[in-house]
Amino acid sequence: MHPSSRDAASSVSPEEIARFGALADKWWDPSGPMRPLHAMNELRINWTNGHLPLRGRTSRRVRVLDIGCGAGLASEALAKSGHDVLGLDASPDGIEAARLHLDHQPLPDGSGPLTYRVGSAEELVEEKARFDAVIALEIIEHVTDPERFMCMLADLVEPGGTVIVSTMNRTLKSLAIGKIGAEYILRLLPVGTHEWRKFITPAELGRYARQAGLTITAIAGMTPGLNGWKESRNLDVNYIAAFRKS
Repeated sequence: MHPSSRDAASSVSPEEIARFGALADKWWDPSGPMRPLHAMNELRINWTNGHLPLRGRTSRRVRVLDIGCGAGLASEALAKSGHDVLGLDASPDGIEAARLHLDHQPLPDGSGPLTYRVGSAEELVEEKARFDAVIALEIIEHVTDPERFMCMLADLVEPGGTVIVSTMNRTLKSLAIGKIGAEYILRLLPVGTHEWRKFITPAELGRYARQAGLTITAIAGMTPGLNGWKESRNLDVNYIAAFRKS
């Protein structure tokens, strides 16, 4: 049995929230500081859609929690796929940017409902909230305690539900490409976006998941190319994994 997430210190890092909150008004600029997320978003969402439960527990819609949603890149895409989405982020600035974008560019017909909330995973666990799927994309490497964070993801998903996590592997290649190259050489990301020592290996993520009562069902690398990001067997830098709760 995994340790209760209610006993954990907050997963939210004030420094990380301040850093990403300062970028909120530029989040939706595909040429701005979040352009790597824009570039990989189609792959992330397609892969996620391919590994979600076929339907929700009470309707044909899958009820999805997008933790660490920022200004809503993934949340909007998931809603456009027809899911019932709650985007959660601890940054008020990020959520304000998400709501403003949704107000200015409403979702097309056929989309699922999308709502946003300022808050933390701990608050939802305390409320005993449960979802068909919980998505945490490029967030676990920014939390204070990734092991306990995985426990909270497990607490928030229904039995038989899906947890999907994407993150960065801690390798020399990711140090060269994902940290030094992206932040200092190519300037794809603001300097200080990532702390390489907080990157998580697939083995570590798998161990955290097992301790949380989750079983891995799929894992894939995400690799940039001339024609966009592609699914890959190479897990050296970016990767995405799906887990099932028994």
